[in-house]
Amino acid sequence: MLVYLLFCLGLVLLLVGGDLLVKGAVGLAEKFGISPLIIGLTIVALGTSAPELLISLQAALAGSGELAVGNVVGSNIANVLLVLGLPAIIASISSNDKSIHGTLFFLIGLTAIFMWQMYASPISRLDGLLLLLLLTAFLVQQFIHARRSKSVTDDYHDEIGSVPGANWKIVAMLVAGIIALPFGADLTVDASVEIARRWMIDEEVIGLTIIAIGTSLPELATGVMAARHNNTSVAIGNVVGSNFFNIAAIMGATAFIAGDVTVGAHIIGFDMWIMLASTLFLIALPLLGLTIGRKGGVLLLGAYFAYLVSTAAM
Repeated sequence: MLVYLLFCLGLVLLLVGGDLLVKGAVGLAEKFGISPLIIGLTIVALGTSAPELLISLQAALAGSGELAVGNVVGSNIANVLLVLGLPAIIASISSNDKSIHGTLFFLIGLTAIFMWQMYASPISRLDGLLLLLLLTAFLVQQFIHARRSKSVTDDYHDEIGSVPGANWKIVAMLVAGIIALPFGADLTVDASVEIARRWMIDEEVIGLTIIAIGTSLPELATGVMAARHNNTSVAIGNVVGSNFFNIAAIMGATAFIAGDVTVGAHIIGFDMWIMLASTLFLIALPLLGLTIGRKGGVLLLGAYFAYLVSTAAM
């Protein structure tokens, strides 16, 4: 039982640590008068991906590259089927926001490049650098677009909630987050590897399922809250942004730092195609003006359950 408790503790430390780090960093940025636009595009977007980044990086450095890739692929699948499916049962999800169309094309292009890198496994440092360069290009494009449309708002507070104003609170949150994240990642990865060995299953299965769901909990919470407030376009935008950063930031940084990240045969032959199908469905929602009702939400959750069963049985 101890290894399972350590796994749960690791996930809790990751989620809580990531939340504290983001709020502390945003509070510090606001203290220095940094533009809300820059805060939203960089600190919040990258900070909310911190748990996935620490998990993937720790796994790759420990020689468990399949777990690292499984975390990214599994999170992108969970973000669509689970994170959109559950809120759709609460309220119909649709988006007519044309401002994210450019991001959608960026996402499908990035997904195609990532799939090619996985197919040509291992994912090298050069591959990681390419993903990081694409991330930089995306952030520059988003910044220019937002400045031209004058959409400089504090909407990132809708995603992360209130931020600290007192200096001691900012420092405390930053320190707590910096300590909790690597400690949580270390616990989670070590426990995951041990669980995989005990059950004689591949490490990539743990990354594709349990870790992917655990690190997608913040996005799931955001989607459910958005549905309860009938602000469902937030749910779609949140998933689009999260999936983009999972590939560009997390996989890019992991491959660039660790180098030669191996990809399991099952991911290449099956999981990455499920990720592609999920991504195509995601971008079709706003581009075609589609709506996911309660029945659609049930179908998405059913599809995700079927995917988990097929992955666990591999």
